[in-house]
Amino acid sequence: MLISALFTSIILIISTAVMVISSILSKKTITDREKNSPFECGFDPKGSARLPFSLRFFLIAVIFLIFDVEITLLLPLASIVNMTNIKTWMLTGVFFLLILLLGLYHEWNQGALEWAN
Repeated sequence: MLISALFTSIILIISTAVMVISSILSKKTITDREKNSPFECGFDPKGSARLPFSLRFFLIAVIFLIFDVEITLLLPLASIVNMTNIKTWMLTGVFFLLILLLGLYHEWNQGALEWAN
C-alpha cells in the first residue's frame, strides 16, 4: 500500500513538473505581425480571412443533422421486428415517426426550411 502511494505521488510530481516546464518554455514573448497574418503562398492576402457565413445554410445543416440522427435511431426497428411483439414494435415505430413528422412540421411552419425569402 505504501509503495503504490509512493509511486502515485512520484508520478504526480513528475507530470506536474513536466507541465510547468512546458508551459514556461512555450510562452511566446514576441508577437510578430507576419506570423499572425493569414498565409497565402507567400503573398499578402487579397481579402479578409474571415468570410461571412450564411446563417440559413447553418440552420439547414443543423436540421439535417438532427433528422439524420433520428433516422439512424429508427433503422434498428427493421432488424428487431421478428424478436419483439408486433403491437409493441408498431407502437414504438409510429410514435417515433410521429415525433419526426411533428418536428418537420414545426420547422416548416417556422419557415426554417425556406431557403430564399
